[in-house]
Amino acid sequence: MPNRGTAADNRRVRIDAHQHFWHYRPADLPWIDAHMHRIARDFLPADLRPSLAACGIDGCIAVQARSSLAETRFLLDLAAEHDFVRAVVGWLDLFADDVDDTLAELAREPRLRGVRHIVQDEPDDQFLLRNDFQRGVARLGAHGLVYDILIYPRQLDAAVSFVAALPDQPFVLDHMAKPDIANARTDDWLLGFEGLAQFETVACKISGMVTEADWHAWQPHDFRLYLDKALDAFGIDRLLFGSDWPVCLLAADEYRDVYGLVWDWAAQLTDTERGKLFGDNAARIYGIP
Repeated sequence: MPNRGTAADNRRVRIDAHQHFWHYRPADLPWIDAHMHRIARDFLPADLRPSLAACGIDGCIAVQARSSLAETRFLLDLAAEHDFVRAVVGWLDLFADDVDDTLAELAREPRLRGVRHIVQDEPDDQFLLRNDFQRGVARLGAHGLVYDILIYPRQLDAAVSFVAALPDQPFVLDHMAKPDIANARTDDWLLGFEGLAQFETVACKISGMVTEADWHAWQPHDFRLYLDKALDAFGIDRLLFGSDWPVCLLAADEYRDVYGLVWDWAAQLTDTERGKLFGDNAARIYGIP
């Protein structure tokens, strides 16, 4: 497949800002249920690299999929072995008394560039407002680490207050906060989404869209409203392309389908703007050389 880029685009470093690797064990990834058999197997760098190359993408950011220090170290080991894994967004216990010691140890790994907690699975929609959690996130700045926000629309109000309480911390919102694309809803999403975009410390990943749409019947035009709103709210300097591979394979045949969806929408942008969306912003925000 052609990479849909121009010669100028191809000279830029292009980065997929959000994907995952795992050795599949059901106990480790219980969210992979009976309807997700396609991703119930190992996914490792050798599986991803041909898809990146086919789309003209030079590197990726590996993001944690389970809440385990072992997972973080596993991803860092993969990044050390594979140059195209440019950065890792890992997990650590931000509530722990020894969080500073753990951060100091992990931060010696130059490819650890961010931390994430799976807040979307927390039963308390106000989880982000916990003082003890915010204290842990506040420790990240001393190590130059981004915090990735993974939430549903119902948690956006809390996210706005969370970001306001940590004005010096850089954030990246994953998956546009997962709007209900399958039902073409914006009413429970847009106000909080735009509120979060008011903070210059927050960037947004254009990722995870196809799995929020109708898995078996989505069309490219289903996403245009959400993409346009993201561009309007965050501006081109704070948007990052991410595939969410291999999770995206639940609703797309191939990696290139997800990449092409965003690339075709971005035809309205200049070459420089596409460069920002497909790599420059990720490199700058996560501090990737």
